[in-house]
Amino acid sequence: MSTRYWWVNQNQTFTHEVTGGYLWSPKKRSDGARNQFYENMRAVQAGDIVFSFADTYIKAIGIATGEAFSSAKPKIFGQAGSNWSRDGWQVPVEFLLLDNPIKPKHHMHLLQPVLPSKPQLDKNAVLDNSEGNAHSGPGGYEDGSYHGGYAAD
Repeated sequence: MSTRYWWVNQNQTFTHEVTGGYLWSPKKRSDGARNQFYENMRAVQAGDIVFSFADTYIKAIGIATGEAFSSAKPKIFGQAGSNWSRDGWQVPVEFLLLDNPIKPKHHMHLLQPVLPSKPQLDKNAVLDNSEGNAHSGPGGYEDGSYHGGYAAD
């Protein structure tokens, strides 16, 4: 399988996940319903590239070093995601913090040509473990943030 690229919104858990070397998400939404963003955790493979987005910046880039496995919500999250289920997925990732974080808003002229022409969501969509900030696909250009992403083969 070829390398895929994942966009991950980490507003609530960025520091814990990046310094801890992992991604974590609940398996289901707080109401017990399925969430495609959470399901996508199971599609990450070793060698896939992860773009870590928090506070309107891509602050880190990582390489997945393994596949998702069942994991309890990390205690270090404290009150972050207080409405999340404790039962989740964890993916090991080796992250590199960027010395100069990238603000997508400042590069939309370069990004726009490679983004989908209309918002869509499919099984290879963005990973988003921030249920409180979840987005249903690409959007938010007007505020400078691209809240979508695709696993590109």
